[in-house]
Amino acid sequence: MNIYKYTGLLLLTTFLMGTAYPAAKLGMMHTTPLMLMGLRFLFAGGLLAVFSAKRPQPRGAKSWLQILLLGLFQSVGVMGFTAYSMRWITSGESAIISSTSPLMLILWGALMGTAYRVRQWFGVVIGFIGVVITFGIHLSVNPGMVFALAGAASFTVATLIINHIGPAFDKRVLAAYQMLLGGVMLLIFSFAGEKPSFELNLTSASVVLWLVLFCSIIQFTTWFYLLSHSDPGKTSLFLFLVPIFSVIFSWLLLGEQIAWYVYVGGALTCVGVFLVNWQGSSNSQPAEENLSGTLQMQEEMEA
Repeated sequence: MNIYKYTGLLLLTTFLMGTAYPAAKLGMMHTTPLMLMGLRFLFAGGLLAVFSAKRPQPRGAKSWLQILLLGLFQSVGVMGFTAYSMRWITSGESAIISSTSPLMLILWGALMGTAYRVRQWFGVVIGFIGVVITFGIHLSVNPGMVFALAGAASFTVATLIINHIGPAFDKRVLAAYQMLLGGVMLLIFSFAGEKPSFELNLTSASVVLWLVLFCSIIQFTTWFYLLSHSDPGKTSLFLFLVPIFSVIFSWLLLGEQIAWYVYVGGALTCVGVFLVNWQGSSNSQPAEENLSGTLQMQEEMEA
């Protein structure tokens, strides 16, 4: 792929990923968190399912239960917890915490007996120091931090599920139906646990449109195209740009004031994620190849 085209598409998709956080917080001024995320994934998953109708479809109750489980963690767990976290913390801080999932994957792999390079462990340490600096300076644990960490943990569980069931499904079909089922579950949880409301106006409609079309459909197809036409490990390396874009646009769109220690903590977290994903110029060890492949499959599901 032409380097200019590759760079442009890479910046576009990470930009869209980053804007999803401040856009969601802006939308939550006019609706409830689960209602907003439910509408996002219901419409995005439905549209993507229509576009993927000619691809191989899931067959049997087991396949649908697997997709339902993935939707529970991927769409409901990740975005439900993340949206709620922004009631207490900034959208930029939420994005920083969400980006720690690759670090959690390293820790899980180690518990399962996988050996990783020193450089990757160095990345884990730096990344979590960044998280501590971002929030620890407050000297208290607030609900927003807990919800954001729960979202990152859900992302990690969803990654492991995808790594297990992913090869049996067409990736676009799997992404479509996990979003669609996740959207339905989010709306059910919204009516059961929230007092759902939706103030229809130009801002709320624009947010839903942005989240559905740009942060879901266009983001997904662009990211999938990049992974299919480039080195997935190299491409996934640039996911550290997501929290950077999120912090910038949280300031531009919402006027969120970012303290100096958030910049320091966010920078360290991004460096940690970079080191964990970086495979280096030499041949990677099997553990690194497995982590890269797992993250690749996860990002193909992200929307």
